[in-house]
Amino acid sequence: MKDRKLFIRNMVCDRCISAVKSILEKNKISYRQVLLGEVQLNSDISKEKKEKLQKDLEQTGFELIDDRKTQVIEKIKKSILKYIEQLPEAGKTRLSEHISAQLKYDYSYLSNLFSSVEGMTIEHYFISQRIEKVKELLVYDQLSLSEIAYELDFSSVHHLSAQFKKVSGLTPTHFKKIGASKRKTIDKA
Repeated sequence: MKDRKLFIRNMVCDRCISAVKSILEKNKISYRQVLLGEVQLNSDISKEKKEKLQKDLEQTGFELIDDRKTQVIEKIKKSILKYIEQLPEAGKTRLSEHISAQLKYDYSYLSNLFSSVEGMTIEHYFISQRIEKVKELLVYDQLSLSEIAYELDFSSVHHLSAQFKKVSGLTPTHFKKIGASKRKTIDKA
């Protein structure tokens, strides 16, 4: 039996991994590992089982990805989320170098592919995801704005505030006052 991978869109958190594991178990599909956006199966599955899995995944807000370009896009997104989680340490490496190293492709190819499929640049997607992380940290209310700026590798609080206002239309202080009602889930950003 050879190892087989499935790629799933909209897996962005640990709860997503748990939900996909439950769906796999419900469908009696044996897997070795479930990661963000990826399932490593122990063996191939039948076309019928795959169709049933796809239907169950869609009911929970996930999507089975079959084409190679879409799989690469999902890997780029996963790489960006990993980069954000590793900030500020990751900031010592350029985002483009990080993505190229993770995916083993030339960055210009990845950048053009991402823009053509997603309708936005990798940089724009990165900024929007970083701002969503700022919103999350503001809602948790455990760090000051300068600590958040440091944690997410912004050059200054002013830079963070300017990008936050550009993306969300609000200042971080105003957002914090109105709370979580303006937050989007990462997969809706």
